[in-house]
Amino acid sequence: MTANGSVDPTASVHASAIVEAGAIIGAGCEIGPFCCIGARVKLGQGVVLKSHVIVTGDTEIGDDTVVFPFSVIGEIPQDLKFAGEDTRLVIGKRNRIREHVTMNTGTAGGGFVTRIGDDGLFMAGCHVAHDAQIGSNVILVNNVAVAGHVVIEDDVIVGGLSGLHQWVRIGRGAIIGALSMVTADVLPHALVQGPRGELDGLNLVGLKRRGVNRADITALRAAFLMLKQGEGSFQERAARLTEDTDSPYVREMVAFITGDSDRGFLTPK
Repeated sequence: MTANGSVDPTASVHASAIVEAGAIIGAGCEIGPFCCIGARVKLGQGVVLKSHVIVTGDTEIGDDTVVFPFSVIGEIPQDLKFAGEDTRLVIGKRNRIREHVTMNTGTAGGGFVTRIGDDGLFMAGCHVAHDAQIGSNVILVNNVAVAGHVVIEDDVIVGGLSGLHQWVRIGRGAIIGALSMVTADVLPHALVQGPRGELDGLNLVGLKRRGVNRADITALRAAFLMLKQGEGSFQERAARLTEDTDSPYVREMVAFITGDSDRGFLTPK
């Protein structure tokens, strides 16, 4: 290794693996057979690359993350506008990245970084495109495709074979049903399903699993009904929601709706 790279003496590197000079391999890492690690890669403590994993580019993987075979992490974006600019991929701690997952670095047009939070599960065949910003405790089920610049907040589940259009935002605690194509922003704690991704209520199961109290769930239900049936435009109905509620969950929903949106919103039918 060169002076600006190192392999911790407690790390285990299989004889068939390639670790380029400059890479930083943390304590207790396990690098399996036929893995390839680029010169600008940084692995935290206890990272496991099972076998046949490629980690390249300016990529950082947090402690105790496990990457399964044939994943490609940190390759350049699938974006024709990308001109070789210096961009990054930052992955948090304790993620599980299953077989054949691909995650790309960012672009100049999206802040130069793709970012993944902590404690996520990325099932086989998922793709995370350039400049995506994914929170913690997120589950992407098999073969989910996340397009460029997508924002996924914490505690979101995206069902298998679903696609998220570029620039879409998925609010905290939302759930997307399998085989859905989502082309507009999804409200926090919402339930979306159907081939063209229709807003179909609240993620009540997720709210109850996370221990949200009954008063807040009731307030969310009332807010959702007002968004669906109230007078005025969708934005006007949302703005009125904070007038008679102290629920932080309703206020979170209003803040999401009144924030910047490049795609508009899925609205209650």
